Amino acid sequence: MTKVLITGATGFVGSHLVDLLIDRPGVELHATRRWSSRMDLHAHRPDVESRVRWHVCDLTDPFSVHDVVAAVRPDRVFHLGAQSFVSPSWGAPDVYLRTNALGTLYLLEALRRLGLEKTRVLMPGSGEEYGDVEEHELPITANTPLRPVNPYAVSKVAQDLLGYEHHRSYGLHIVRIRAFNHEGPRRDRVFALPSFADQIARIEAGLSEPVVRVGNLEARRNWTDVRDMVRAYDLALDKCPPGELFLIGSEQVLTVGECLDALVSHSTRKNEIRIETDPERVRITEVLRLEADTKPFVAVTGWKPEVPFEKTLTDTLDYWRGRLDPDQSAR
Repeated sequence: MTKVLITGATGFVGSHLVDLLIDRPGVELHATRRWSSRMDLHAHRPDVESRVRWHVCDLTDPFSVHDVVAAVRPDRVFHLGAQSFVSPSWGAPDVYLRTNALGTLYLLEALRRLGLEKTRVLMPGSGEEYGDVEEHELPITANTPLRPVNPYAVSKVAQDLLGYEHHRSYGLHIVRIRAFNHEGPRRDRVFALPSFADQIARIEAGLSEPVVRVGNLEARRNWTDVRDMVRAYDLALDKCPPGELFLIGSEQVLTVGECLDALVSHSTRKNEIRIETDPERVRITEVLRLEADTKPFVAVTGWKPEVPFEKTLTDTLDYWRGRLDPDQSAR
């Protein structure tokens, strides 16, 4: 049996990765959660508690991390545990650095001290690490300079470099990737597209006035379905050489505003909906251009997206329609 450990398994991407691996023959699936973690995102799998071996773990506690790694002695690790929402990072940069940077250090040190250098570890970074990219620098490559403009991005740069350093210093099998925007059902509404979908669903149900409140709509991104992204993670751990950096994303490049227009077009009240800018949703610094050259990753792995982005959007809208509480007052 191949022992697979997923940190952050109760989160958006983690829940989809569990879906991908839970029924795979020959896999003994282990996952971490905090004592306060909710299992809402696994509600569609009533057997998830019995089919996955869950471990309570706080990434900011080195002893907790060491104990889990020692108990599992994994062959593969998908390190998805992280603080991942950009906006709150300005208010709590220490929390982001403790979780994303120190939590990663504790994981890598546990593997090193337990003699698990051959364990394959996926270290997912973020396109946000590139920050201020000029038009003439597009598409972004692995060699594009890093200019992070928010504490979240800084913490992910630190995480990535710790992975590189432990590969070079101790020979750990660290697979480094930077994932560009991925969306789909179960993503928290603090993010832009799920927020739009939630607001549209509430408008359709008569729980809110027909206004979608937004932040900056001009930012351009590669957009990938999360179900395609977790397949990419799985392939990366199989096929990408350790230490090298690969960028992952589809070739679907749209502005946030174009994504919003597509979501609204699927609404039963599309002709009534107005768009209004909410200053509280505008970030202190906004990264306007994150468009990656993902051809090197495709060349090594053979990965290609299978889920049309239109389905990503409709599935996201349907997910938020299904989460409505009729007794909840409009907010």
